[in-house]
Amino acid sequence: MNLLTAPHHDGSALYVERTNWRLGGSVRVRVRVPHAADVDAVAVRYTHDGEQTCVPLQQERNGNAEIWWAGNVPVTNPLVSYRFLMSRSGNADTWLNATGVHGHDTPDADDFVLRADVTYPEWPVHSVVYQIFPDRFATSGVVAETPEWARRRSWGDLPQGPDWSSELFGGDLYGVAEHLDHIARLGADVVYLTPVFTARSAHRYDAATFDEVDPILGGVDALRTLTQQARAWGMRVIGDLTLNHCGIAHSWYCNALATLDAEERRYFYFERGPDGSEHAATWLGVNSLLKLNYSSSQLRKEMYGGSDSVARKWLRGYDGIDGWRIDVANMAARHGSHDESHEVSTEFVGSCTAEKHDAYVVGEHFQDGRIDLGKGGWHGIMAYSAFTRPVWAWLRGETLPVEFPNSFLGSAFGVPKRDGLSMVTAMRAFTAGVPFDAVLRSWLILDSHDTPRFHVLTGDIGRTMVGVGLQMTMPGVPMVWMGDEIGMGGVSCGEDSRRPMQWDDDSDWNNELLEWYRRCIALRRSSEALAVGSLRWLHVGVDAVVYIRETADDRLLCCASRTVHAAVQLPLSLLQCEKISTVLGESMTLLGDRVVLPSSGPSFHAWRLDGVVEV
Repeated sequence: MNLLTAPHHDGSALYVERTNWRLGGSVRVRVRVPHAADVDAVAVRYTHDGEQTCVPLQQERNGNAEIWWAGNVPVTNPLVSYRFLMSRSGNADTWLNATGVHGHDTPDADDFVLRADVTYPEWPVHSVVYQIFPDRFATSGVVAETPEWARRRSWGDLPQGPDWSSELFGGDLYGVAEHLDHIARLGADVVYLTPVFTARSAHRYDAATFDEVDPILGGVDALRTLTQQARAWGMRVIGDLTLNHCGIAHSWYCNALATLDAEERRYFYFERGPDGSEHAATWLGVNSLLKLNYSSSQLRKEMYGGSDSVARKWLRGYDGIDGWRIDVANMAARHGSHDESHEVSTEFVGSCTAEKHDAYVVGEHFQDGRIDLGKGGWHGIMAYSAFTRPVWAWLRGETLPVEFPNSFLGSAFGVPKRDGLSMVTAMRAFTAGVPFDAVLRSWLILDSHDTPRFHVLTGDIGRTMVGVGLQMTMPGVPMVWMGDEIGMGGVSCGEDSRRPMQWDDDSDWNNELLEWYRRCIALRRSSEALAVGSLRWLHVGVDAVVYIRETADDRLLCCASRTVHAAVQLPLSLLQCEKISTVLGESMTLLGDRVVLPSSGPSFHAWRLDGVVEV
């Protein structure tokens, strides 16, 4: 699919002025229309108070290659959707929305959107996140008493089950602090810790309290040491909070069981089973994880509303953390007919930013999170649907290990094998209707502690490197799961990919992959276009995709391929540049008035285009 002549718009600063985003104001929007699109008039159709209005745009600039049309969209409501109507000479009118150009009427859910009166933290878009599972990353050697629920494992062992959550390898937060140099050399600048609160499992998603750091990890002193060391390295730290549930050993639940009229009983959903007995609702049937009920105003105060709430107190001060990742955010404050998720997420983020003005809150979403990003408070989500699933389906190997799980993020039939058109279509579909600022702050993940390792799925270092190239150059915040950079193993979901990092024996480290990560992260963190720029697809094929990330002053052309493919040719005039410099991969070839991109594969290439965009 050749998109060189396709009109383009997105929510970046090239196309939407970043001023006057308030109720009662208006926002100037632009659309870029190549001359070859044969468009002679453009209008913007926007919504207000549930109604629609369509207003013609004016030509703002008529250049050699394209026309920029512009006009104002009133901000009547907190969330305003809009799309563009194109009139083509001799052809039927077409719509341009966030999923592309269409010759049929399209639903509002796929429009571009403006979100008024919302402030997003700036620092995340310039960052790369490194995820750490504290029990498996590094140990300082400090020996802590083994709790009754745990069984000790040696650092060189592999997780083996059957009771995975009881396996304690002995990592701690002092160990994390001692190995921040590895993260710094990699180029990442944000440490994301899975839960550190005292619990009855190695993963600690079953918090027994939100008031203390688990002594096994070194306690609160170890966390403070880590955050202070991170500051010295120029890094930030993000915590992990189970807003949706707590563990069965939490005092709230113990009090709820002990006294029927206890205030804490209102913190949970109690239900009657078929036999008439009453029990607390759980997260997906896991008996140790009790679902929290936010119809309780006191629970809201405890978790985020009060000045000493869980959300606020761990953010406080120089040695406080910098934000939260919210576990199963898609389910928080939702149960049956009760749904206060958008209200709770907005209140939660508001409380965090009241404590620390640039606090960053990301919600875990395995499926479609568009409505929650439009109406709720999360700054971004973990983009499993918008990035992970499409990239896995495009880059997966011909065969998968027999241990690889059949279930793939909700699928009952394993990981599908799809082409580049399907990948890009899915990416556009799951970012349509989402504020561009939220897209920029959502996490781009190739895998995580909840999935098998990405490189096991590809079965090929070349395809793995293509995935890393995509991760570091697409809109969003890249998140690297610990060990990905060295090719650490992990086939099945969960514990097998949570193997301990082997610091004393690096013979199994994939140094070629490690160097590629470093180069890609260095490019990501040096480019304003990759941080906040527009994404414009130029070519989408079965085996290769080409796109531009750009601001007015920084432009990168990227080509990703999963195998050898027919060379992609681009008109030099449409690139609008005076100089092309190779920053990753191979150089391109000049052929008359066209450039020919490398046809090798699997491969990832990036070039810097020096020249000014016509705006």
